[in-house]
Amino acid sequence: MAIVSDRNAPEPIAPVEAVLGEGPVWVERDQALWWVDIKGPAIFRWRDGHVDRWMPPLRIGSLAPARAGGFVGGTERGIRWIDPEQDVYALIVDPEAQLPDNRFNDGKVDRAGRFWAGTMDDRELEATGTLYRLDGDLGCTAVDSGYRVTNGPAFSPDGRVMYHSDSARRTLYAFDLNADGQASNRRVLAHFREEQGYPDGMTVDAEGCLWIAFWDGWCIRRLSPDGEQLDTVQLPVERPTSVAFGGPAFDRLFVTSARVGLNEKALVVQPLAGALFMIQVNARGIPERMFG
Repeated sequence: MAIVSDRNAPEPIAPVEAVLGEGPVWVERDQALWWVDIKGPAIFRWRDGHVDRWMPPLRIGSLAPARAGGFVGGTERGIRWIDPEQDVYALIVDPEAQLPDNRFNDGKVDRAGRFWAGTMDDRELEATGTLYRLDGDLGCTAVDSGYRVTNGPAFSPDGRVMYHSDSARRTLYAFDLNADGQASNRRVLAHFREEQGYPDGMTVDAEGCLWIAFWDGWCIRRLSPDGEQLDTVQLPVERPTSVAFGGPAFDRLFVTSARVGLNEKALVVQPLAGALFMIQVNARGIPERMFG
């Protein structure tokens, strides 16, 4: 099944030249797409063709809308309440204050309103990363550990399966998730060859299929819930980083990308590296739950 036609090719809607664009999330209350540049650092909002930019005082790996307003997000110094319009970056919890080389990377809210975010060694050398769950009462629990580069997570439409990956190991995992947020039965859903790139940020569509950005892969891949590759969407950039559905009908796929590590010759070939792209796809996403 062809998901993207030629006339619906990736459109660069925000050529912001992000060093490490990440964490796209469609926020319904704003009718806007928010994302970050981890290494900028920067926070962006795209709405009706206009881009707003904020310069936060610390690096942010992910944003998730909070029911109380603003966002909850993983940063280089713990999980925080974040509201760039009010200049709020208040600490909730820092479970790895004893690991100064670690930072939070990707994070998402599950179907029950809990925030999940993983940490990683910022040097990408040691397997010191841990996946955490932040509950509505702000209790923080370490769920799984031993990661080099945490990415994801994503959740099945019914909330019973969580997907998470270790990008450095090119491995995608699936977990069973119960109503209390207990993750169990971790298994390898897919392992990718070096020439395929590294699985980065991901999301799930209404049919339960995974859409995954592939760092150094020049593409997004759509996988079945069983890990079978269904489709590939080629991109004009080497390092797409994450994906999110949005728009009024949730039929637009937003893709962030990065320029980090690309030399001048590479940037001549891919001048749009670091841009935010939008793709009209023949699939629909699921509205993101708010935290809390």
